[in-house]
Amino acid sequence: MKNSQVNSQTSFIRQPIVTVVGHVDHGKTSILDCIRGSCVQESEAGGITQKISFTLFPIEQAKKACPLIEKSGIKLTLPGFLFIDTPGHAAFTNLRKRGGSLADLAVLVIDINDGIKPQTAEVISILKRNKTPFLIALNKIDNISSWRKMSEDIQTNIEMQTENAKREFEEKYMTLIASLNSHGFEADLFYRISDFTKKIALVPCSAKTKEGIPELIMVLCGLSQKYLAERLKLGTDAKGVILEIKKEKSQNYIEAILYDGKLSKKDELAVASLSGEVVISRIRVLEEVLPLSSKFEPKEEVRAATGIRMQFTDKIEVLPGMPFVVFKNNLQEIKKLFREEISESVKTDKKGIIIKADSLGSLEALLTLLRQNNIPVVKAGIGKINKSDVVRAKANKEINELDCLILGFGVEPDDEVKELGPDVKIITGDVIYKLIEDALEYREQKKKEIERKRLMGLSPICKIKILPQYVFRNSNPAIFGVRVEAGTLTQDTPLIDENGQKVGRVKSMQSEKKSISEAKEGMELAISVPGRNFERQLKNINFLYSDITSSQFKKFKENKDLLSPAELQVLQEISQIKKFEERL
Repeated sequence: MKNSQVNSQTSFIRQPIVTVVGHVDHGKTSILDCIRGSCVQESEAGGITQKISFTLFPIEQAKKACPLIEKSGIKLTLPGFLFIDTPGHAAFTNLRKRGGSLADLAVLVIDINDGIKPQTAEVISILKRNKTPFLIALNKIDNISSWRKMSEDIQTNIEMQTENAKREFEEKYMTLIASLNSHGFEADLFYRISDFTKKIALVPCSAKTKEGIPELIMVLCGLSQKYLAERLKLGTDAKGVILEIKKEKSQNYIEAILYDGKLSKKDELAVASLSGEVVISRIRVLEEVLPLSSKFEPKEEVRAATGIRMQFTDKIEVLPGMPFVVFKNNLQEIKKLFREEISESVKTDKKGIIIKADSLGSLEALLTLLRQNNIPVVKAGIGKINKSDVVRAKANKEINELDCLILGFGVEPDDEVKELGPDVKIITGDVIYKLIEDALEYREQKKKEIERKRLMGLSPICKIKILPQYVFRNSNPAIFGVRVEAGTLTQDTPLIDENGQKVGRVKSMQSEKKSISEAKEGMELAISVPGRNFERQLKNINFLYSDITSSQFKKFKENKDLLSPAELQVLQEISQIKKFEERL
């Protein structure tokens, strides 16, 4: 009787979708490999996951990998898990379905020796925003000094360590608990928690030695069974999200996650476009991923939650990250649903930069993290960076130079853009946190450059050395050679000599027989100064300086972090020559 009850319940409960997230080298894929007993990590380029992948993990396998489940008496009605491994960073963490995160539960992998990196903090903020419950795999405990594996039970193993190893472990995990507290989470070691709704469970483990992996599986099963059962009840209508489009032997396959309901090969599917419009097609090929494998097998019907691969009968344009549902002659209802879902995901600002990404999930993640860093976005799209993006970015320049920027996450500029030239700054990358860092650094540099231009517009800081061997005209105007010792010399700059006497303004400048409007440090050129007689007034002078007022000096002093050491030195000399009361 008990068995029939379990089977009846199981048929109505789907697999929880579990996403494995964390900093790029904290061991996400290695932990997942330990759980599913594979060796994917070694095959990945550079040991970093390149694409999202999913793994079906049957409950029988969980019981086999973790004898603790039977010993602890946990009664499981779950059919298993669908694990998602994420590339680079937080893109999948942000992949959403209507009403919340696609992931039912997340395993956040943190290297106990590194703690919470800025990238980990970004993942935590996305999990928090999406209200995704999570537990923490506290990885790489084997790297703690003098650590030894002395028991299969992680709690016993910790207690058996040397005093030094125990002390180091305690210090590191307590530091992590304090960090999590600053993010608004109470946390503790899983075996010290009585109420898992109030504290985040920390499971110490090592992907290398397999310590703590059975406990990680047990906690995962326990949390899912106890707290997720209600939300795991299987709906009737198929709903899913497209992950990516792959090409194999000249055929295009759509890889997707079915997160609710049943999907039949006979069904018609409605898929969203970025505009919220709907494309409809029948299914030619329907395949389901095999348990603990990356291979697929043909199916007439599949049940959520699972990883699938499809081909459509019609040639329709589909994009990664887009939602799909079964079409039942309810086009207007589906259109409304998709428009609401996508407009909620891709809200842009009235002004800002332009971003492009390879999927809706990536786009959402990028938008979220840019907003956290106070970078507004005026346009967001999926696909390569194209000519219209560049035209829009150029228009931004007129409003705010800081917004003359395009970010590409997992995408590159198309060929037409490459031919346009470097009028617009384009930054691309496959690791989201690095892309954000690069954008922040560029905007900071640009901000300083803009402020510097504005500051130098007051009056350039400049020191020039007279080259007496190059006197081309003695007077009306005096034309002679100079070398820029520091700063920038521009046309119309007022000059004083080293004794503080006014010399006049630079009327014109020439270098290599060509007129120029500015000269940088190290350049030699000829300048003309009206109203001066070189022989009588400048012959015994060595240096000339730009003439600045005391109020201009004060402004330069307030913004001295924008000046080079050489410019600061010249500013100091000018203040002494002109006997300003203020000093640098």
